[in-house]
Amino acid sequence: MYPEAMNSSNTLEEEFGALLNKVPRLNNRRSLTELSGGITNRNLKVELPDGYCVARISSNSSELLSIDRNSEYHNSKLAAESGCGAQVLDYLPGEGLLVISFIEGKTFSAKDVENNLVRIAASCRALHSGKPFVRNFTMYETQRNYLSIVQERGFKLPPNYLNFAPKMEEINKAMRVLDDGLVPCNNDLLPGNFIDDGKKIWLIDYEYSGNNDACFELGNIWAEAFLDYERLEELVNAYYGEHRPEKIARAWLQALMAKYGWTLWASIQSSISELDFDFWQWGMAKFELAQSEFTSSAFDKALIQVTKK
Repeated sequence: MYPEAMNSSNTLEEEFGALLNKVPRLNNRRSLTELSGGITNRNLKVELPDGYCVARISSNSSELLSIDRNSEYHNSKLAAESGCGAQVLDYLPGEGLLVISFIEGKTFSAKDVENNLVRIAASCRALHSGKPFVRNFTMYETQRNYLSIVQERGFKLPPNYLNFAPKMEEINKAMRVLDDGLVPCNNDLLPGNFIDDGKKIWLIDYEYSGNNDACFELGNIWAEAFLDYERLEELVNAYYGEHRPEKIARAWLQALMAKYGWTLWASIQSSISELDFDFWQWGMAKFELAQSEFTSSAFDKALIQVTKK
């Protein structure tokens, strides 16, 4: 189940009722409950006579965050076809409203991620084996796009941020050596985007979805749960079914690129978002980790390991 926030149904009706009324299936709703945890969207649990669904409501500034809502819609449908994502029930293009089925189950914490790495790897393999998504998403390109936005609009940059740009080029060059191509990825699997129904682990929230390196998915999962290095090895080995040192190095480097790139996501959000969340502090925590890893001996070792089978 998704965690629920405190806003009353009447308050949510005042704020979102007119939008929800544009979807016929939602007109006979009985109540609204806001689901907590989202830092890009507002997510509402809608009670209907025959059960529940979720209305995902996005802001008008999503394009600055490299989110394409039409891609999210199409990729969400493809993820549902693969058996990994919620069913898509309705979509209002241009209105920022996506309606999906409600998945009953446990929403993960970081500890749950740590305790379910083999099962998570199986869910990722299922998603990655599905039909290609309708766009590509790589952190190398996304970080460069975010940087252009931050610089053009005068948003805040962490001190010394640009000093590590050459490191990104080193990573990109090294990872071209054993590139296996792109697979359909969620690209944003925070602990809260896993739901365990007791039989399988569902992957939700496809706003950053796109075809990407499978090792980005694995590295980002590990990084967002703040797990130790041994857990990254466990996740990657479970995904590939054997010990793959070059893939572990690849996932570690992809996780480092993610921290560096999501730092700029936080800079943009801290300037444009209306949500009550300290995006800047969230991003600085990412950047501090990235700095320490860029300058570590592990970085040089990973650059070598990622090129050797």
